Amino acid sequence: MTGSPYVPHSAEETAAMLEAVGVDDVTELFDVPDPVRFEGDLDIDARSEPEIRTEIDALLSRNDDLTEFLGRGHYDHYVPSVVDRISARSEFLTSYTQYQPEVAQGFLQALFEYQSMLVELTGLPVANASMYDAATALGEAALFASRVRETSGSTVLVPEYVRDERVSVLENYGAGADITVERVPSAKGTVDTSALMGAANEDTLAVYAENPTTRGTIEPDLDAIGDVAHDNDALFVLGSDPVALSLLERPSDVGADVVVGDASVLGMPTSYGMGLGMFATREDFLRQVPGRLVGASEDDAGFRAFTLTLQTREQHIRRERATSNICTNQAWVALRTAMHVAALGPEGLLETANRMVSLASDVAERLDEIIGVRAPVDDRHHFREFVAHTDQPARAIVDDLAAQGFAIHAVGEHEVQVCVTETNEGSIDDFIAAFREVAQ
Repeated sequence: MTGSPYVPHSAEETAAMLEAVGVDDVTELFDVPDPVRFEGDLDIDARSEPEIRTEIDALLSRNDDLTEFLGRGHYDHYVPSVVDRISARSEFLTSYTQYQPEVAQGFLQALFEYQSMLVELTGLPVANASMYDAATALGEAALFASRVRETSGSTVLVPEYVRDERVSVLENYGAGADITVERVPSAKGTVDTSALMGAANEDTLAVYAENPTTRGTIEPDLDAIGDVAHDNDALFVLGSDPVALSLLERPSDVGADVVVGDASVLGMPTSYGMGLGMFATREDFLRQVPGRLVGASEDDAGFRAFTLTLQTREQHIRRERATSNICTNQAWVALRTAMHVAALGPEGLLETANRMVSLASDVAERLDEIIGVRAPVDDRHHFREFVAHTDQPARAIVDDLAAQGFAIHAVGEHEVQVCVTETNEGSIDDFIAAFREVAQ
């Protein structure tokens, strides 16, 4: 309580407020359990703004300035300037939580448009106003499946190709609900449907698959995966993103019960952390959807109006009936995604998706011409990214490319993964030349 511009109350004002509510100290306002209460000294010296700027600049200067060909769940698409301009308007930037019923009509309409976009892309009639990211959306889908599945069961089947980090979040979510995760073998970078059939049984709660997969491959037989799930009274949960969904089969057409994924591929730069978890499902599961839904209605004067129609978290209903305790809202990220989609329009979105197919194919073909490289490894169609085999150790390839200014993933002893979008397209020639040099 220093009276600074960021903590505006003086010591006298703070004392007056405490007296008004009948407590002697600010700490009495918070119920922090002793095991997690920090009693020590943070040992942080006060610094001036110029000192902080100098220190941060020095810290950031230690980052490598690499041209990224990274992917595996984090994709960099060009965000039109109009998204930055409009989303920064004061009507949308507020410290007030944007998921409350009384939030401005314009913001609610934007979230409604975001939900409508997901409904159109997935073919599923219900989409919520966001989860944290793809991993939390998958975790919520597992809990969701345990609520709506008509018979008992506690195992979620997940393909080997799914990133361990995403599976770890799923396992954390499931631990409290006695849900277990079982990995299913992959074949050619996609689900081994024979192995999946052998693994599924009456204990299967949900079957998860991705399209495109973590390796950038397109699942060739989603109908068969869905059939395995439904033959065992399990839910079929499909992971994807809005760019890919504009081109691929609609999830509803291949029997998906739930669609999850990260929608921040549109509207946000690559953040390697913060995302926008999308969640869409069938109408008969409406009341079990986690998070919040924005609906359209009419006010008492007959004008079109928007409102939060479903909030099933424990803040709003009894804890034992809550479907989710997810708190931090991603409404502003969803707003940016909706703006990006609106800026592209249906044709622009489809054009972007088609570009992700041709770029991946072209770069794989050029790498395949290099002695000591075979690309792509998986005999499948690809979207944005692919895995390449290198005769040289993958770690050495990655390190040598980094020395030349390029970043890619090592995914095996002799396998690397390359992702191409419109943001690194202009560096492809230099990347191929560098790859040719380090692969010898």
